Amino acid sequence: MVNLVEAQKPLLYGLMKMAGVVPYTLEIEPGTKMNFWVPKETLKKKSGTGKPTKPHKPTKPAVLLIHGFAAEGIVTWQFQVGALSKKYSVYIPDLLFFGGSYSDNSDRSPAFQANCLVKGLRILGVDKFVPVGFSYGGMVAFKIAEAYPDMVKAMVVSGSILAMTDSISESSLNRLGFSSSKDLLLPTSVKGLKALFTIAVHKPLWFPKRMFKDFIEVMFNNRKERAELLEAVDVSNKDATIPHFSLKIHLLWGESDQIFDFELAKKMKEQLGEKATIDSIKKAGHLVQLERPCVYNRHLKKFLASIHSEDKTFQ
Repeated sequence: MVNLVEAQKPLLYGLMKMAGVVPYTLEIEPGTKMNFWVPKETLKKKSGTGKPTKPHKPTKPAVLLIHGFAAEGIVTWQFQVGALSKKYSVYIPDLLFFGGSYSDNSDRSPAFQANCLVKGLRILGVDKFVPVGFSYGGMVAFKIAEAYPDMVKAMVVSGSILAMTDSISESSLNRLGFSSSKDLLLPTSVKGLKALFTIAVHKPLWFPKRMFKDFIEVMFNNRKERAELLEAVDVSNKDATIPHFSLKIHLLWGESDQIFDFELAKKMKEQLGEKATIDSIKKAGHLVQLERPCVYNRHLKKFLASIHSEDKTFQ
């Protein structure tokens, strides 16, 4: 029987190519490969071979869209690519153990994901960029900004936090009625996926049961490794620190986010300091960029334009 979610991929891939990005697989280090969707103009093809040459430096400001825990890159950011690609060079990776990205390295930390992304971007010719991180991808984006401040011009974070401390994890899971992050984010049944979907959006839409079953089959592979990723996110309260960021950080939130609520976002803004700004979007939950894409894109483009206007040399 045809998997309905898998069957839609060729259409989505075609739309992404029309929007100006194409798939490209990188060897980050021996045993570690990452899939990226990259601007097609950065992959000039050798005459007569049809094969791309070594990627070259983008000619437009670079934006890195980092996905969350329930879906791969272009599924998460499908409504943002076309909105950004005219003015920006858009890069959409699949984090390790999502999509076709994989590593035999035992490190499961967000810092390792961040290091692999930066190594990948350097191979792709990118030396400065704005990361836009959603949920788990936001935690990875914070690690990038912390470790590579010379490369990050500014950043945008949606539905995420600096670190999943004991107190935040316990409070969030108790409020949502789950015993662990694994139970919430790695559902094994239609019932579990429906519960996650209901929590993640402002107003759930109806989908047939088969669609949920097919989504689980396609999007929730590498379960062992993903469970380890969740374990590696947890930080004890006593070990949690707030890094000093000198760059601008924009928090762009769904007002009805149930996973990381807007009050948590406002507290994080105060922790991040005077360069942090915040916007909320009404009638949107955790999946704000999918629920209200037009409003989300408008806020995102406004922030990116403000950063670019301040530095004409930004690439």
